[in-house]
Amino acid sequence: MPAAYAHPDALVENDWLAEHLNDPKIRIAEVDYDPTANYETGHLPGAVLFDWRKDINDPVRRDILSGEALTHLFQKAGINDDTTLILYGDFNNWFAAFAFWVFTYYGKKHIKLLNGGRKKWIAEDRPLTKEAPSPPHGKFMASAPNAKLRVYLDDVRAALDDVKGGKLTLVDVRGPKEFSGEITAPPEYPTEHAQRGGHIPGAKNIPWAQAVKDDGTFKSREELDELYGSKGVKSSTPVYTYCRIGERSSHTWFVLSYLLGYPDVRNYDGSWTEWGNLVRTPIEKA
Repeated sequence: MPAAYAHPDALVENDWLAEHLNDPKIRIAEVDYDPTANYETGHLPGAVLFDWRKDINDPVRRDILSGEALTHLFQKAGINDDTTLILYGDFNNWFAAFAFWVFTYYGKKHIKLLNGGRKKWIAEDRPLTKEAPSPPHGKFMASAPNAKLRVYLDDVRAALDDVKGGKLTLVDVRGPKEFSGEITAPPEYPTEHAQRGGHIPGAKNIPWAQAVKDDGTFKSREELDELYGSKGVKSSTPVYTYCRIGERSSHTWFVLSYLLGYPDVRNYDGSWTEWGNLVRTPIEKA
């Protein structure tokens, strides 16, 4: 019998969600990088929109939204402390996973990812609507940030010796050509380059896509254990994940934290757009 994920309740399947679309204790949210191309063309019935650029990020600073802004966002979306929030989105749930990380950072419990995201729901010809819901005002209040889920530039700089000594694992989840420095932007964002190509010294390259199947759903527990274990990633060692802007690394953060149960995984959302653009910040090229 296949081994279960460490936290199987962090995922929901299409069949389950289809049966709970009208459950008043559930709020569905589509998290999009490009709402015009996705949410506005049709979304899951009852799903609210969280625009990744406008809603999950600070409008002025390069940072995630504040706790106060999250409180406002959730209350507008009709979310309470006991609401079960189902997240899904485009790009194989990249931005939904980023939202999962941000919302957990601010203390929201009862969050789940829709396994396979928007892609699988549409592939199975399930219902979509263009009607935007108007939920009743929610009462959720953001908590103080959980510092154990996030790292910053100075944290990564200070950890380079630990990475070299095997006391901490740094996982670069970008594609091999980004990791090697051959390209400075992924194919999905061809105009959004960093000044330098390469990777943070000592990082292991395990692309996020290796954790999912062709339909966008996550691979089995056994396959994921083999994937990360074969690259020397251990649950006994703290792990920092990074990518370009933090969304793909949130996807891997979710895999390691919720599917494999690693106890200390932190996302470096500054990622390569910060590290690769700074003067006198060390890099490596494969």
